[in-house]
Amino acid sequence: MAKLFKSKTIRSGGNAKTIKGDKMGEYETAIMYLAPAAQSLLGNVCPMAVTAGCEMGCLSKAGRAGMFSSIVEARIAKTQRYFRDRAQFMADLVKDVAAFVRYCERKGIKPAVRLNGTSDIQWEVAHPCYRDGERFGSIFEAFPEVQFYDYTKIYKRVSRKLPANYTLTLSYSEANRAYADEIKKAATWSRVNVAVVFRSKAVRDSYMATTFEGVEVLDGDETDMRFLDPKGHTHVIGLYAKGPAKKDTSGFVID
Repeated sequence: MAKLFKSKTIRSGGNAKTIKGDKMGEYETAIMYLAPAAQSLLGNVCPMAVTAGCEMGCLSKAGRAGMFSSIVEARIAKTQRYFRDRAQFMADLVKDVAAFVRYCERKGIKPAVRLNGTSDIQWEVAHPCYRDGERFGSIFEAFPEVQFYDYTKIYKRVSRKLPANYTLTLSYSEANRAYADEIKKAATWSRVNVAVVFRSKAVRDSYMATTFEGVEVLDGDETDMRFLDPKGHTHVIGLYAKGPAKKDTSGFVID
């Protein structure tokens, strides 16, 4: 088994979709997993969770995290470090991303990082950091050689001028009609892609054969590397429900 990257803040190889992408040989993806929503009891890292109805079907409850309490406890501890001392947390993150860059260089591949594996933090604002003594406005500016990407339910984020090495994919839900409408509007004028979770693989594939509300649907489960998705006009990135999301009835999962 190939050796994977692991650190205090980010790790590679823990996500089935990123592993598929990593096997393509060009990139390796490291993800940060925090305790979602208000699970840490110190703050909320998913401000739209209730509005979008995604808390019940959260992927943090799927896979190994849904089976082992030690993983949940570790994520809670990490998130509490983020809230208690953000400056130190960012210093740890810079150290770990730098180590991941070196790790990828040794393997002859490109580094990709997803900071919001189970969170929706606006890393592009109010998260300055230092690299080699130089201050940067964000982790993205500090590491131009790294491709960063995330999914987000905070639709106002796509109105910002984001760094060239940071790609966002909007996340859809019909749990709240006003929210769904805002996502559609944001996608229309920004031309950003939108991830939609379907009830099953069969349901997703049926929309891929037609469209979802007139928009072409692409297979979002083939790989997690959203920064490689087609750009220029909006596409639906079709995912199928996993873990507790299979039983979701909030409107977050689409039938």
